[in-house]
Amino acid sequence: MNADEPDSDTSPLYDRPSKSQRKRSMHERQDLGDALVALRPDQLASFDLPEVLLDAILLAQKITAHEGRRRQLQYVGRLMREVEPEPIRLRLEEIASGPREDAARHRLAEEWRAKLLADGDAGLAEFMHLNPAADAAVLRKLANEARVEKTSGAKPHALRALYRAVVKQLAT
Repeated sequence: MNADEPDSDTSPLYDRPSKSQRKRSMHERQDLGDALVALRPDQLASFDLPEVLLDAILLAQKITAHEGRRRQLQYVGRLMREVEPEPIRLRLEEIASGPREDAARHRLAEEWRAKLLADGDAGLAEFMHLNPAADAAVLRKLANEARVEKTSGAKPHALRALYRAVVKQLAT
């Protein structure tokens, strides 16, 4: 038998994760626990966590002493070993993506407001083509009032109202 050929009649030497792999897994779960401790209580409610783990997380949020908090976070990490991490990881990603989506929605609304102000009826027609349920008369009126406000230097009430109307239409 050649030394390069695997021995086909023997089982693998190790049928479990190595110590390094186990430690990486524990550290990953510890990090997930730390992320859970950083959440607000209303965000924590959206997770399906065991009561013991939830109580440990809530306690960790209350502890201010450095060493006590460190020990409590380690305890949370130990409890995390008994929980499937993937659903928690996915829910944390959803929570983190919320602000990015809000920022993108805000930028889009700002762009449409600017287009409605600059292009007039052409911008309104394009907006109406993409958002047929929008009220064209209200948007036209608010855009005209906002243009007048800009030129007269008045407070931007119509400009803000136009932004709110655009956001409302983009949300539907």
